[in-house]
Amino acid sequence: MSEASSGEGRGLRSTVTTEGEVVLSIEPFEVDPPVSDEVLIRIEASPINPSDLGVLLAGADVTTATADDGSVRLKLSPGAQAAVQARVGKAMPVGNEGAGVVVAGGDSPLAQSLVGRTVAALAGGMYGTHRTVKADQCLVLAEGTAPIDAASCFVNPLTALGMTETMRREDHTGLVHTAAASNLGQMLNRICQADGIPLVNIVRRREHVDLLRAQGAEHVVDSSSASFVDDLTTALIETGATIAFDAIGGGELASTILQSMEAAATANGGEYNRYGSTTHKQVYIYGGLDRGPTIVNRAFGMAWAIGGWLLPPFLAEIGPDRAEQLRQRVAHELTRTFASSYTATISLDEVLDLDRLRAYARMATGEKVLVTPQA
Repeated sequence: MSEASSGEGRGLRSTVTTEGEVVLSIEPFEVDPPVSDEVLIRIEASPINPSDLGVLLAGADVTTATADDGSVRLKLSPGAQAAVQARVGKAMPVGNEGAGVVVAGGDSPLAQSLVGRTVAALAGGMYGTHRTVKADQCLVLAEGTAPIDAASCFVNPLTALGMTETMRREDHTGLVHTAAASNLGQMLNRICQADGIPLVNIVRRREHVDLLRAQGAEHVVDSSSASFVDDLTTALIETGATIAFDAIGGGELASTILQSMEAAATANGGEYNRYGSTTHKQVYIYGGLDRGPTIVNRAFGMAWAIGGWLLPPFLAEIGPDRAEQLRQRVAHELTRTFASSYTATISLDEVLDLDRLRAYARMATGEKVLVTPQA
């Protein structure tokens, strides 16, 4: 791999064609010297998050993937094609976040001060050998921090912190999280333990119950169990959790959570109200592990809501000062509370390997892949 001084880099691109296909390819690009308040990062590590797959695959069917002269082609259904019309013909860079070493800086004092430092950034285009960003977009890591430890500094940590922040801002006192054995879910478990927040973890396999209990989680319920609804209701009674963050999206899980919240709210009796309890129950869908429709069976009164939750609007809502406080907490607790683990590390070229692609596109809980562009 040539260094920045050569003026050439390589990056992954995803292009939607007029023929209803998605073409994935690794393309060369010129690495221009950074100007003024910019820095040039040699990217060492970048995770594959579910949000990255939206840009990478554009909703294409992974089972249609074929290799074609160094690139990969996937077919779009008519519905998926209509949803990405604005992308037709545009080679989109991929990779939301990553970490690396600053190899050059513009002439601003901040940019110059970062040369040689390990930094992380949430800037897009991180599945590439180099990325130029504004110096103030960088999260500067402590001396000696390995880029692999800093690769997942933003999406999962800030999402987990955003959940607890949203809980507090909306006057809830405990929360529910689904697909809770994921890297993000394990971070949230550690945050809630440290901050004294009651947390109900919903997982889909027995071994995930054992995993989280071994990490100190008190309330873990298995949605594949015959006693799931009863177990969930009991956990909600004990915790008083009235806000949930759902990574699944499709199916009846969000509805089941609301029903159990209603049952928990009325468990201690009280005056009958034909409109249900007055306790507000909130489910935020933040992921789409199940791409099917969200099914709502209204059996939980009238004090409820289902909505969407995304990190960028949340960060804009809380403002730059509070967002920076959350980022600094991530930096200070990077190898503890916000540590990530990976089941596979792949090179930039291996992102286009068909077997690798089919594996990481499954978005399986507990299976996280790291891209190392310099390998």
